[in-house]
Amino acid sequence: KRGQGLLILFHVTADTSWSDLPISGAFVDMLKRIAGLSAAGRPAAEGLAAVPGQPRASERVAPTRVLDGYGGFVRPPATARPIPADWREPATFDYPPGFYGPQEGTIAVNTLGPDERLRRLDVGPLNATIERYRLGEPVDLRSPLVVTALILLLADGLIVLLIAGGLARLTAGRQGRTAAWLVLLGGALALAAPAAEAQTRRSQERPIVSTGNPVDDAAIRATQSTRLAYVVTGSREVDDVSRAGLEGLTRFLSARTALEPAQPQGVDIARDELAFFPVLYWPVVAGAGEPAPQALLKLDAYMKQGGMVIFDTRDALTARPGQTSPAQATLRRILAGLDIPELEAVPRDHVLARAFFILREFPGRYTDGVTWVEAIPPASEEEQARPARASDSVSPIVITSNDLASAWAIDRQGNPLLPVQGEARQRELSFRFGVNLVMYALTGNYKTDQVHVPALLERLGN
Repeated sequence: KRGQGLLILFHVTADTSWSDLPISGAFVDMLKRIAGLSAAGRPAAEGLAAVPGQPRASERVAPTRVLDGYGGFVRPPATARPIPADWREPATFDYPPGFYGPQEGTIAVNTLGPDERLRRLDVGPLNATIERYRLGEPVDLRSPLVVTALILLLADGLIVLLIAGGLARLTAGRQGRTAAWLVLLGGALALAAPAAEAQTRRSQERPIVSTGNPVDDAAIRATQSTRLAYVVTGSREVDDVSRAGLEGLTRFLSARTALEPAQPQGVDIARDELAFFPVLYWPVVAGAGEPAPQALLKLDAYMKQGGMVIFDTRDALTARPGQTSPAQATLRRILAGLDIPELEAVPRDHVLARAFFILREFPGRYTDGVTWVEAIPPASEEEQARPARASDSVSPIVITSNDLASAWAIDRQGNPLLPVQGEARQRELSFRFGVNLVMYALTGNYKTDQVHVPALLERLGN
């Protein structure tokens, strides 16, 4: 630092004897960033020379990207006003936090000032109690309300009969007594209908075949229909969100596709059999202990035999570029014990982007995270001459940080449990990405063959 400014030195030679920085494009970008740090936004009275392309202190610069309530960058709203080039104050309603000005010399408007500090909310005057947030399930009151309505209807009918004298006429003769008994029998059957329906529903949830062995019964139940599964982490809050998320995805699959999966199931990779489930969702909990070696061997065999594991670190909003978050460090320790293939970010022409829906992004509750899959090896010259690859493999591992289950999570009434950054549109895209994941795991690269059907038919004809 020199006074109120900075002195920046590049210790390189002017030629390429040991550094090619002066002739590279990165050097130009570095100079532009320095220009943005120097004269942008400083008054001319400070004696700083104006830099071409930078706004003067007397100018006003418009916002380019501002922060929304979730901390993500969005387009500036219509209410955002340009700031003076020498703006040094915290953000206001008219000047929301974000970046203002050209890309070469952006001016940052912060949410808080340098002297402001966050303080704990004082709820003492409210006589309030601080409790841990819990996901509450709604109470189903349909059966009690129906029974109550039927009782009131029968009572109203009997009162009307008594007032009109009809009950005496009904019981006057043998036929009248029979009619009265029929009326009472019909009321009893109406009251018993909800209980019988509930009993039938409970009986349908039990395994159709029972062997007397709980392990065999669980295997039969898991193989009666396709099920999605999630890894039980031991954190009740995380496991509840995973269960609700897979239930929401299951309902979406039943409504939008021909697949009708059964209710999802939580599994313990150390004890449960994994071969019954085509997709295994694993929310990574920061600081969690490493699985036992035998559990990792079982998981490795599951992935090599056709299963797909979705690791979700759920930290796209808090992870910083170039830094390893606690969830990422935990995931690295887990993957160190697995024989995983080389990974790459999902390319735009990957089958995962068109397995069912055509997608350009793969969001969950967040959109900033990168989705990783097994790297596709480069095609040889012989394969490049052919219209389609012969392989039908599925990536055994998918890694994301966009918190998929939170975007899929719904309650019993079908209402979303947790907010997402882009609200309804982003939630719809996250469900579509979930459908593509399931279809990709179940069908493989069949879409690649479908795209090249004409060429394949021509080859078969030759």
